[in-house]
Amino acid sequence: MNLKAHSFHIPVMGLGYTIDTPVKVAHLGISSVVSIVDDFLMEKMREFYSKKFDLPFNEISTKAEDFRAKRITAYLNLVDKLVSDKYDELVNNFHQKSSELEKYFDLLPDAKSIKEKFNQMVQSKSMPDVKAWLQRNLTKGAIDVNIMTKLDKVNYSGGEALPSEYNDAHAALRGFANSTLNSSVVLSAGMNPRLYSYIENFEDFYPNAEGEFKKKVTLKVSDYRSALIQGRFLAKKGIWVSEYRIESGLNCGGHAFATQGYLLGPILEEFRDKRQELATAVFDVLQKGLEEKGKSQLEKAPELKITAQGGVGTNEEHNFLLEEYQLDAIGWGSPFMLVPEACHIDKYSLELLRNSGENEFYLSDASPLGVHFNNVRGTSQQKAIEHIRKEGKVGFPCTKRFLVFNTEFTEQPICTASRRYQATKIAEIEAMDIDENCKKLQIDKLAEKECLCEGLSNSTYLANEVTPDSPRRGVSICPGPNLAYFTKIASLKEMVDHIYGKINLLQDAKRPNLFVKELRMYVDYLENKIEEVRHAKDEKQAAYYRTFRKNMQDGISYYKELFTKYDHKLHEMKKDVMVELENVNKKIEAFNI
Repeated sequence: MNLKAHSFHIPVMGLGYTIDTPVKVAHLGISSVVSIVDDFLMEKMREFYSKKFDLPFNEISTKAEDFRAKRITAYLNLVDKLVSDKYDELVNNFHQKSSELEKYFDLLPDAKSIKEKFNQMVQSKSMPDVKAWLQRNLTKGAIDVNIMTKLDKVNYSGGEALPSEYNDAHAALRGFANSTLNSSVVLSAGMNPRLYSYIENFEDFYPNAEGEFKKKVTLKVSDYRSALIQGRFLAKKGIWVSEYRIESGLNCGGHAFATQGYLLGPILEEFRDKRQELATAVFDVLQKGLEEKGKSQLEKAPELKITAQGGVGTNEEHNFLLEEYQLDAIGWGSPFMLVPEACHIDKYSLELLRNSGENEFYLSDASPLGVHFNNVRGTSQQKAIEHIRKEGKVGFPCTKRFLVFNTEFTEQPICTASRRYQATKIAEIEAMDIDENCKKLQIDKLAEKECLCEGLSNSTYLANEVTPDSPRRGVSICPGPNLAYFTKIASLKEMVDHIYGKINLLQDAKRPNLFVKELRMYVDYLENKIEEVRHAKDEKQAAYYRTFRKNMQDGISYYKELFTKYDHKLHEMKKDVMVELENVNKKIEAFNI
């Protein structure tokens, strides 16, 4: 028998939404990604799971040296142990009725035939033989971790800046590197040369003689050129990128990093056509990097995976991306927010997501980083901001300080969602010689900033009835706009069956295909930017957005050709697509840049 691995993974969501997803699904063969930004949350969840499974717990205090890295290591080690224990139980108790093994099989794409073959094997083989076969063939899902490379603030002790290895992202990397996990660190939000260089300090990231790794590197990228540059940079240090994870610039969850009008389809095609070229170019640099470090060179390039995520919502889209672009897996993120077995979310937020439609999902300015942030209207964090403003207050107390980057008014960076920053900025705005409407617009825009450090963790505390360090319980949510079309709170099996086309959770939802949805978002994005450029009268920016428009038009031409080519094959994806593409093209042609 040959068990086919799952062709999807669950990407990182927020700070807390996937913090314990591996504990729920990894023993069933499903891979997921944990954010390792919030060490306070990880420490609380380590305590929670230690009590739940009657394991010893020794608190790691903020007074301990290198407490951040130590907390991350301790939490990841616990998750690794819990998943391994569940997996071992699954294999050892395979003969029991209603076992987790049956659940494992039921989630597979070809569940029925696999179960039939397994039952035949049980009849003809000894128990040790069956157990040995299961251990050889049933894979655990990966417990990958995510580091947002820009969240790498300098930390201080006694007013003195600590060395760079104590920066937030550096400490998180060290926490992962020192853990027992055999998995990948997913680096997102662009290149951080100092952090990338820090990877070479950890032996687990280097290949053994067979080209295998204890710890792997995955890069989340938006285009081929960026992938090649970052891959070569790391290869010079003897570090191989095992996976390039392509994400839609706008049609995704969390922070949205728009490309210069480059659309997902053409980007995926370039990766497909240049996949071997990428592997060869980076491998040649890797060999030199290994040699310079006095390490053995490899006989062949290690495995290189190309995956994608952002807005995928149907089995047809899933299969099309896998086949057309020769991808190794697809990320399904936001739909799993409606699957309590995978992502445990507080009741209010769960109902909000289930009942929100297209108009409730939007690109916001809620992030203190100044980057667009996918959001949904009506969250409890937004209600908290309304309450704060009614009391005549502004901003949030800044306790965790993960997003302190602004030095407009201070020597040491502070957060733009903080009370300190907002009070100072509002005083500056009110002193300006501009009309009252302009002042109000600027202050309202400033007030949109959310405390994401608390907001993206609080749902996890609420759902698990864990007491947070802060009394503020507002929840921020960062779903991709694709979630607007999912309305059912689903079981894990139902969502996986939907992915594999066994059932349809969307029913009669009027949903554009993922390419058209992303295109619409880019049109709205460009339209807003043109307004900004028009008011600023900035010719350099205008030239940039003319190129932006040209890239979008090239993408539209690509899609017209693509859907003509597959006219006989696709059903849902091609519905009304040509009319939609033509309408969008006319709209952007009319833009006066």
